[in-house]
Amino acid sequence: MKKLFLLFFYTPIILLSQSVDVLFIGNSYTYANNMPQMVSEIAFSFGDTLSFESSAAGGATFNVHSTNTNTLNKISQKPWDYIVLQAQSQEPSFSPNQVANDVFPYAQILIDSIESNSTCTEPIFFMTWGRKYGDQQNCQFYPPICTYLGMQQRLRESYLDMTSNHNATCSPVGICWKESIAQDSTLNLFSADNSHPSIYGSYLTACAFYSTIFKKTSFGSDYIPNGIDTSTAIFLQTIASNTILDSLSVWNIFNTDFNSMIIGDSVIFDNISSNYEDFFWDFGDGNYSADYSPSHTYLSGGSYDVTLVSSTNNGCVIDTVTSTIVIAIPSALNNHKYSKKCIRIIDMLGRETNQINKPLFYIYDDGTVEKKIILD
Repeated sequence: MKKLFLLFFYTPIILLSQSVDVLFIGNSYTYANNMPQMVSEIAFSFGDTLSFESSAAGGATFNVHSTNTNTLNKISQKPWDYIVLQAQSQEPSFSPNQVANDVFPYAQILIDSIESNSTCTEPIFFMTWGRKYGDQQNCQFYPPICTYLGMQQRLRESYLDMTSNHNATCSPVGICWKESIAQDSTLNLFSADNSHPSIYGSYLTACAFYSTIFKKTSFGSDYIPNGIDTSTAIFLQTIASNTILDSLSVWNIFNTDFNSMIIGDSVIFDNISSNYEDFFWDFGDGNYSADYSPSHTYLSGGSYDVTLVSSTNNGCVIDTVTSTIVIAIPSALNNHKYSKKCIRIIDMLGRETNQINKPLFYIYDDGTVEKKIILD
């Protein structure tokens, strides 16, 4: 008799020291308060290394950067691990048609330049924040951006569109700002112009980039800029870490992860990885699979280390996650026959269903499970 076992596993992010080269392309939102240096200092506090350079001029748009000699030369300077792309602060919040005409084509040119230099480089779109009182300068032409929340929503939509279109990563800085404001509106992330970041805003931005690039929490970093007290720093670190690490797939950050559901001697695996190109499974018993979310039956009980390996950027970046599953198959001596009743029918993903022409699991009141296909 095969008993029913339902187990779910959470695989934590492995914290290993890393070293990366990053190029920041943007404008004053990027260079205010020397934000890239803040990211480097946070990384250093955890034993990581972030070496960076910047091409950022006040008010620069993607259009400007797409023909800027300094920007293009820096892109081709080396095979960067990451290149951050920050558009002019207002343009991506405009109407979809205007963004499609004034932003997307030049983002494409920059992406093409990056890929032409090195297919191993991962672009990161820097989702900026809405202005404190919305974009009053352009509000009359496009009412959705008349408020902070309206402008932030349009920025989110445009940056995620670019992220999806180019299979890139998004650093959701603006969403971190939104969460910080929602939790404590008295902490002013803006400078006096209600647009550029204060020291708090830049530090929150730096924490967001650390978690985006290294997939680690910035909570606990002992790097705190002058002018920020410890409790505020911890608050900002927590906001950035939770916003990003709890939703890696939403921001299309390259990550390998899976869940599993055990039913008797069979396991249904759910691939929840993001921003990958290739992957394969090692079931820990000498069997492998290249299916997206496979099912696997073990021939004997025991503990098995299941490994999912994925890669991106033409195999330049590889990520691996391993989880131990326990298969418990009772001895055949315990088997006995008696009248049994089906109490539940589920599909391969554990959802209750009565569909036909598909393999389903029939679960009985004696704990047995049968796999059947009812044909029409």
